[in-house]
Amino acid sequence: MKDQPFWNNLKPFIQENWQKAKFERGTSIQEQTIPYLLEGKDVIAESPTGTGKTLAYLLPLLNKINAEEKSMQAIILASSQELVMQILGEIQKWGEASGIRSASFIGGANVKRQLEKLKKHPHIAICTPGRALELMKQKKLKMHEVKMIVLDEADQLLVAEHIGTVKQIVKATLLDRQVVLFSATLTKETENLANELTKNAEIIRVKKDETIKAAIVDHVYFQAEYRDKIKVMEKISRLENSKILVFVKDIGNLTVIHEKLAYKNIQTSMLHSDLNKMERSKSVNGFRKGKTNVLLATDVAARGLDIQNITHVVHYDLANDITQYIHRSGRTGRFGAQGTVINIVTEREERELKQFAKELNIPLAKKVFYDGKIVDFSSQKIAKRK
Repeated sequence: MKDQPFWNNLKPFIQENWQKAKFERGTSIQEQTIPYLLEGKDVIAESPTGTGKTLAYLLPLLNKINAEEKSMQAIILASSQELVMQILGEIQKWGEASGIRSASFIGGANVKRQLEKLKKHPHIAICTPGRALELMKQKKLKMHEVKMIVLDEADQLLVAEHIGTVKQIVKATLLDRQVVLFSATLTKETENLANELTKNAEIIRVKKDETIKAAIVDHVYFQAEYRDKIKVMEKISRLENSKILVFVKDIGNLTVIHEKLAYKNIQTSMLHSDLNKMERSKSVNGFRKGKTNVLLATDVAARGLDIQNITHVVHYDLANDITQYIHRSGRTGRFGAQGTVINIVTEREERELKQFAKELNIPLAKKVFYDGKIVDFSSQKIAKRK
């Protein structure tokens, strides 16, 4: 099976959509996992952000669905509403001309409308865990028919908040189901929990994808007192031809930044868990379509968010650890594009950031603004000015 491209083993509609997408080859995670998934094996997979994980499980899943039946055959669990909607979009794209029906079920959405969706007998349900369990307890989700369960961004699902719910959902299916877990980072703890949910799973780790052109990403930082970070952010927001994703830890602080930038005539989009479904959707779409060039987001809300052509990722608040730094930074420089990761740090945070850079073995440069442009801290222009 591995002597020929994996897509040769997929149904004609998938092969046609693959050709339409003009992909010359699969990414490393796709080439390594898809043969196992087609064999029906459980898989636990780790691969960096932007390496094609969604298609790695989606193509075998679509291949497995029998469109002639009315039963729910697969469930995909995701931790955020945005990720659920993105996955739904990919299913609709790759399932074109297949007759496969899919539907999303998310917390906060109108329950009656979601029950109406179930009357149309979707083959695939993409759900947040809480809503899936709620529908399951109401006997609206028929779990005995489910042949495949996928945990997307598994490290976010196998946490204290969700683990009990996820276990109940998986255990409600018959023993011959296939369980698949994908994540950008896979700690030993997550792997152990994943093993409890799977049977003799193939564990696949892709640390660096050689099939994807290396991203050209600069890692830089500005030093400022915390109260002055907003001044640096204002200058970053005014960079030409920029599409900027900004990470802020606290929702209250995120709102304050939004208001302070608005006062300076800089309109930003916001993404956090206190917004309702409509507000979140409007915010993300506004950023996607270029109505605003800055999206302020918390880590949880931005998890799994796939927006093309982000030029800058800004760590307004320094990441808690290396894993979070990798997740955030991976939003720019996707599939070989150029990108810049900007950290706005206090003196204390600067020491932590330098430690991250050392452990990740990435060059890190201190920068300042000069005439609205980002320049080296030690540049001659600055030296002369002083």
